[in-house]
Amino acid sequence: MAITLYDLSVASYVQTLGAAEGFLEKGRKYCNENGIDLNEVVETRLFPDMLPFRFQIVSIAHHSLGAIKGVMAGEFQPPAGMGEFDYSALQKLIAEARTELQGYTPDAVNAREGQEIIFQMGEHRLPFTAENFVLSFSMPNFYFHATTAYDILRMKGVPIGKRDFMGALRLNR
Repeated sequence: MAITLYDLSVASYVQTLGAAEGFLEKGRKYCNENGIDLNEVVETRLFPDMLPFRFQIVSIAHHSLGAIKGVMAGEFQPPAGMGEFDYSALQKLIAEARTELQGYTPDAVNAREGQEIIFQMGEHRLPFTAENFVLSFSMPNFYFHATTAYDILRMKGVPIGKRDFMGALRLNR
C-alpha cells in the first residue's frame, strides 16, 4: 500500500501536535511547582541568535495547520506576525491547530496530491508539488521547531523525555 499525502502530513502533524500539548502541559506544571516564571520561558532562547520559545510554538502551528491550509489553497506564506502570546495562549494555539487538522478528511487532502503549491515570500516564489512541499519544506521546519521548543523546556529542567516528544504512536491494532 502506498502512503498518501494525508498519512504523511495530517496524521504526522496530529501525532506531534498531541505530543507538544503533552510536553507543554508538563512544562506548565513543572514551572508552577518550581517557581519558574512562564513568561520567562516564553522568551527563552537556546542561543542568542535563535528566536524564542514563543516563536517555536507559533511555528509548530504554522508548519502543520498552516501548511495544510496552504496545500489546500495552493499557496503558503510565512506568518504575517508572531503576536504576543503568553504560555497559556501558546498551549491553546497548539490545541486548536490539532483540533482543526483533525477536521480534514483523507479524501480532501489526498485530492491535492501532485497539485502545485507556491511558497511565496515577498517577491520570491518557489513552486512545489503538494508532496514535495510537505516532505522537503514543511516537515523539516515543523520538526525543527517542535524539537527546539522541547529542548528549551528540557533546558529549564522540565522532566520530559523522548516518549513525550514522540506522542501517541500509530500502532497497527
